[in-house]
Amino acid sequence: MRYKDYYEILGVPRTAGAEEIKHAYRRLARKYHPDVSKETGAAEKFKDVAEAYQTLKDAEKRAAFDQLGQPRSGEQFRPPPDWQARYRDTPSSFDDMDLADLFAGLQGGRFRAGQASANMAIDGQDYEVSVPISLADAYHGTQVNLDLKLPEYDAHGVLRRTPHTFAARIPKGASDGQRLRVPGKGGKGLNGGRDGDLYLNINLQPHHLFRVTGHDVYLDLPLAPWEAALGTSIELPTPDGPVRLKIPPGSSSGRQLRLPGRGLPRPHGDAGDLFAIVQIVMPAALNHHQRELFKQLDASSEFNPRAHYQQEMGHASRAH
Repeated sequence: MRYKDYYEILGVPRTAGAEEIKHAYRRLARKYHPDVSKETGAAEKFKDVAEAYQTLKDAEKRAAFDQLGQPRSGEQFRPPPDWQARYRDTPSSFDDMDLADLFAGLQGGRFRAGQASANMAIDGQDYEVSVPISLADAYHGTQVNLDLKLPEYDAHGVLRRTPHTFAARIPKGASDGQRLRVPGKGGKGLNGGRDGDLYLNINLQPHHLFRVTGHDVYLDLPLAPWEAALGTSIELPTPDGPVRLKIPPGSSSGRQLRLPGRGLPRPHGDAGDLFAIVQIVMPAALNHHQRELFKQLDASSEFNPRAHYQQEMGHASRAH
């Protein structure tokens, strides 16, 4: 049989702990999942990652794998004689096996070639998928229909891609990066073992107006110079519909106007805030009358927006 270095496949050292191995598996499973990855050979890489994790997450299987030594990946090899002696039910010939078969039935110190023990309960594997949702979906909640092909071991210990089609409810207030558990929708358990779980990784899609951080929402608020100077009242969009917002006189660019509770809802009932960020926008062109008004303002105003430069420039002049 050909050797696969499961540590190399997961990108972890041989001293890696269980959490490091789990983290590496989740990251690579998301990267290579055939339903979301566009990389060449993603399906085969996903299979190798699942196979590696299936062995290394189990303390007994990992110990048995470590005893195989460290042949080069892809190299033909046979388990050493002492390995075969320790696992009494190891078949006498390995010619028609692969490495996954070797470990598929290794449980409780006994080996079953190519199949699970008839009376042994084996839990199904947990899986993760990325679920893109819109900002409206996050605000109101939604239902997503998932049509997945998840790898799982059959009764003979062979890893196969099995279709799974079901609907999942995304609660309102779901946030970017949130991980939702759907019990029993992962790999099927064998011989009475529990079905694995499916974890939905929420991926909030970009919005053309709103930016989201956690449950707070940010919105650029363009104002004409006279609106910012004099103050005004405007209609402002929010995820839950338009509201009226009073603009205080003398609002400068970058000022954040907070609307409490107008962000995304949180799971426990309250909501984040919406922040409107003032952006002062000049007209692209001025007619003659408008230019004259600005000239009058320039002539009559004592306001100097660069007054804080004066001290610095004075220091520079004295230095020369």
